[in-house]
Amino acid sequence: MKQFTAGNMNKYLFFKLPSAFWSGVRVSSIEENRCVASVKHRWFNQNPFNSMYFAVQAMAAELTTGALVMYQIKKSGQKISMLVANNKGNFTKKATGRITFTCHDGQLIEKTVQQAIATRQGQTVWMKSIGTNQNGEQVSEMDFEWTIRVK
Repeated sequence: MKQFTAGNMNKYLFFKLPSAFWSGVRVSSIEENRCVASVKHRWFNQNPFNSMYFAVQAMAAELTTGALVMYQIKKSGQKISMLVANNKGNFTKKATGRITFTCHDGQLIEKTVQQAIATRQGQTVWMKSIGTNQNGEQVSEMDFEWTIRVK
């Protein structure tokens, strides 16, 4: 990936995370400190209760955090591995319509990447993504523990 744009991230999804792509997950915007992705509730990504399957929400939420990790790794110019070690999720409202996930933890992962480079030791960081419906109501909150290590 040459530049971190929403379009390039969506191409990356098609080739590297096809299940997210075919479920309708798309990056809307990516900036240094924030990433936004959305997915629309459809027949293909629903659960038996006529709302969005939790795993589809998790894919979109994880993408917002992971894209920021990738962004900061690329910005650092170092070869750094990344992996999700843990995740937590809370679901507070039925997810129907278009659900938008936002992560604002760009500065947090930037500091973690800098620390990994400075110490040459693996680091972990928890990042949060909040999912809201079209009315701005929170439907889910997902936390991902990322581990990074300089190669």
